[in-house]
Amino acid sequence: MREVEKPRPKDHEVLIKVYATTAHIGDTRIRRADPFLVRIIFGLFKPKKNLILGLEVSGVIESVGKNVKSFRKSDKVFALTGFGLGGYAEYICLPEKAKGALQRKGLVAIKPENLSFEEAATVPAGALTALKNLQKANIKAGQKILINGASGSLGTYAIQLARHFGAEITAVCSAKNFELVKSIGADKVIDYTEQDFTKTDEKYDIVYDAVMKSKRAHCRRILKKKGVFINNSGLPNIQENELTFIKDLIEKNILKPILDRTYPIEDIVEAHRYVDKGHKVGNVAIKMFES
Repeated sequence: MREVEKPRPKDHEVLIKVYATTAHIGDTRIRRADPFLVRIIFGLFKPKKNLILGLEVSGVIESVGKNVKSFRKSDKVFALTGFGLGGYAEYICLPEKAKGALQRKGLVAIKPENLSFEEAATVPAGALTALKNLQKANIKAGQKILINGASGSLGTYAIQLARHFGAEITAVCSAKNFELVKSIGADKVIDYTEQDFTKTDEKYDIVYDAVMKSKRAHCRRILKKKGVFINNSGLPNIQENELTFIKDLIEKNILKPILDRTYPIEDIVEAHRYVDKGHKVGNVAIKMFES
């Protein structure tokens, strides 16, 4: 823990008092100095000094820049912080409207009314990534999709979104999470500890590896002739209205975040250690303030 200067919003920015953030797998990879993420995103040789982690947040707008039109003081919001990160601080400034690549600038929207701050903080990165990957696969009603890593953050969002789009879903996870994935929309389940999903006799229109532990070559035999393999490689081209789309699905009870654990900010080291074990179910939230 250290003291940093409180940021001031520029003319087109909002200042958010952060109530919750997350222990996201992306944060843990940056912390571990993952060569791809750190070098490509934060500098060729080493990350910039005084880097504050935190990919996603929820909180309350404390002030707005003079040119901000869409938000006002006291609005409850949730946000993707972009490549600037910064969610592990008490305050963060983000642009009202993202310009250029949203991954670099961040993205802010009004928080779903039916979620707590802790729940809302876990939505932006996982839900948007799952949505963009399913859109990339051109998912349609009646298709068969297999989701590997179905009980994780991306997997649980992908199941619910695939159900919304009308697909038949096979979820790959451990047996202890069968009940969970079925409760959010999985039609069939495969226990990866007992069966290699790439050797099933079923054929799928889409195979989504949400944990990036397989390649298209491994899954070719279970894909239909024009089947699509997707994982989380590359940076999705996120549009501003897609976070609002996710918010609407949540408020209609079509989509919900799965919250595994919540830690106070003082225990964020333990939160990262838990995520590093690779067995979390859904998401891990960090509480910054009492809401």
